[in-house]
Amino acid sequence: MRAALAPGVRLLRALPRDSRYRGLTLVLTFLSYTSYHLSRKPISIVKSQLHPNCSALGPNPHNDSNNTNWCSWAPFDGDNYKELFGALDNAFLVAYAIGMFISGIFGERLPLRYYLSGGMVLSGLFTALFGLGYFWDIHVLWYFIVVQVCNGLVQTTGWPAVVACVGNWFGKGKRGLIMGIWNSHTSVGNILGSLIAGAWVSSAWGLSFVVPGIIIFAVGIICFFFLVEYPEDVDCSPPLHHTASDDDPGGVTTSEKDPEAVTSNEGPLSLSGQSTVDHSNSPKEPAEEPEAISFLGALRIPGVVEFSLCLLFAKLVSYTFLYWLPLYIVNVAHFGAKEAGDLSTLFDVGGILGGIFAGLISDYTGGRATTCCVMLVVAAPMLFLYNHVGQNGIGTSIAMLIICGALVNGPYALITTAVSADLGTHESLKGNAKALSTVTAIIDGTGSVGAALGPLLAGLISPTGWNNVFYMLIAADVLACLLLARVVVKEARGWCGPMARQRGFKEF
Repeated sequence: MRAALAPGVRLLRALPRDSRYRGLTLVLTFLSYTSYHLSRKPISIVKSQLHPNCSALGPNPHNDSNNTNWCSWAPFDGDNYKELFGALDNAFLVAYAIGMFISGIFGERLPLRYYLSGGMVLSGLFTALFGLGYFWDIHVLWYFIVVQVCNGLVQTTGWPAVVACVGNWFGKGKRGLIMGIWNSHTSVGNILGSLIAGAWVSSAWGLSFVVPGIIIFAVGIICFFFLVEYPEDVDCSPPLHHTASDDDPGGVTTSEKDPEAVTSNEGPLSLSGQSTVDHSNSPKEPAEEPEAISFLGALRIPGVVEFSLCLLFAKLVSYTFLYWLPLYIVNVAHFGAKEAGDLSTLFDVGGILGGIFAGLISDYTGGRATTCCVMLVVAAPMLFLYNHVGQNGIGTSIAMLIICGALVNGPYALITTAVSADLGTHESLKGNAKALSTVTAIIDGTGSVGAALGPLLAGLISPTGWNNVFYMLIAADVLACLLLARVVVKEARGWCGPMARQRGFKEF
């Protein structure tokens, strides 16, 4: 007797063809970037094991009473271990920031599936190589630095590729909400990375890197076999990136809807998902492949420069919290290292909520820049309050961490996802989708400069007091907001002008 068709299969068959492939794209790209962040997190967990408090472990088994760092892992066993840890962080972040500016250019010229899966395989290799230093008993700094630099470079393949894939499948209508939910992969990856690395950090810290390396390697192989780059590749309908009432983050009015303008030039399909009819009986000529946009051409797209510089300061704040929040909680709230680490994950929880909220509001209002600016303005006093009253009790700490995480990471998430996709499919490109990866790389690459500067500045300023670190973060938030002033004014004029009902703007 043959069994009935599985319920899950029946559900998939009931969904429209386009929805099935869009869902597959969302799931694969979500897993991809979750694994990217999962592989980045172990270094922050393992630092405590590379230079632990040896006195808490009992007497020195080597009978050397003068050696107080007998349990540390050379070369991190000296008094300069903080500087060496800083060198590891900056080796990755600087390489990532530099590599991001050229990564998008390659991403536009190579198949996204090959580019993404190849980058994930290499990321898994270099992540595992760091952990193999434990099993191979390597104690030279240059080995770990070189691995971090190589890992930082190959990890730049991830963000431009996944944003380009999602942007190819989803139009602008609900892009903010969809990408706000989808962008939770960053926080999910950070949380999973902490848990996985923590499982082996005390017994064999090398596995804290090897296991995440295997995971991202495996997800890369899955993407190679299942990822679909363009809807046209599987005879699905291309998304509508612009409508007559649309407004771009750069403040651009779209023209009246044109049946030809909304048809993708990446393939011969119309919006109905069916092949266009060739009224002549002659063989159909293949569509000409659009040229990839240049770096300077991407910079000329209205809004790219403003949002890139805004992200520099927004990401500076976010990554300072990422690298320094546990230490701040230990020093100010006097929690243990484990409790501080667990409490710091609430900042990522707030980031998930903030990304969804920012996407939802920006979709409803049509104002990406205004949404970012309002959240940045509110974030500044919240950071001040967290520093002064956020440690008065566990309940206050939890609430303030979630609020600050939402306000700090909300604009960051919106710019790196929906805004990047909007600009990469800007009306001025006339349907050429070849700019998605380059625009995303420029925006996130500029932001990554801030990601490298934030932890560095925090390390230099923190000896003068944590208050000064928070003043630096507040100043960065204010600067990020000011850099969007021109775009916010254009959005406000559109709302207040005669075309406010259509939420449209005139060309810059």
